[in-house]
Amino acid sequence: MGAQMLKKGDGTGRRRRRGGAARMSEINVTPFVDVMLVLLIIFMVAAPMLTVGVPIELPRTSAGALPAEQEEPLSITLSADGTVSIMNSEVAADTLIPQLRAIAAERRDNKVFLRADGSIPYERVVQIMGALNSGGFNNIGLVTDQGGPRFDGTTN
Repeated sequence: MGAQMLKKGDGTGRRRRRGGAARMSEINVTPFVDVMLVLLIIFMVAAPMLTVGVPIELPRTSAGALPAEQEEPLSITLSADGTVSIMNSEVAADTLIPQLRAIAAERRDNKVFLRADGSIPYERVVQIMGALNSGGFNNIGLVTDQGGPRFDGTTN
């Protein structure tokens, strides 16, 4: 009589694990989707909080907005009580020019936006503009709200 050969397994050449369960070769993306949804909610809640500024009442004009820049423009705010702020931090009047010079040394662009409350005397606004010029910023844009009176007396 001849010897017989016995095959192990199911004949496909693969080995099965104990218990008969095959390996799962699919990627489970559920945890990834959960993390992305949580991050989306966090950014949706945090985005409105990023636009913080000093509250002032800007004068109205019929002039249009300036075109957007690549670098975030420097913003100087002169509030109704006379305090001066660079971006969102309050600055003493005697340290304004040295701080402006330090900022101008770090920036590529010399553009600055001056936001002055409408109740501030024009003389004070011009003094701040002179300080900006002394600090190295000679490209000054005055920030206003749209919808004010036009030169011919009509309103928008």
